Amino acid sequence: MNIFLSLIIASALIFGAYAFMQNQNNGATPPTPSSASSSPQAPAPAQNVTREGEKQIVSIRAKGGYAPKMSTATAGIPTTLRVTTERTFDCSSQLRIPSLNISEALPPSGTREISLGILKPGMLQGTCGMGMYRFDIIVEG
Repeated sequence: MNIFLSLIIASALIFGAYAFMQNQNNGATPPTPSSASSSPQAPAPAQNVTREGEKQIVSIRAKGGYAPKMSTATAGIPTTLRVTTERTFDCSSQLRIPSLNISEALPPSGTREISLGILKPGMLQGTCGMGMYRFDIIVEG
């Protein structure tokens, strides 16, 4: 009986580790020799920043992390972070932007708009409540 139970536990641990690694890779395939380069490149910023009148909106999704992970905004314009959730019950439902002293509890499903004010050039970093997931907003002058 103990051997059988040990086999079940070992199988569960192996499957859990495999599932975790697949989630960390987000389904990405390793680069092929023809596509690999000698220097790593940062992912291209997403096209998720729009203008509404006199302000800009940075739209992201929160569930199991934040998407997109990188956005590009323009400095000197009133900026709003629009966060959409859909059945989000993990730690990404607690959004933090320490440099702006922002900490927001997001609804499990819906949209929350967070005023970021007028941003200065640089990098704005946000995280979940536990610091596990992050997103960046590059603010260009």
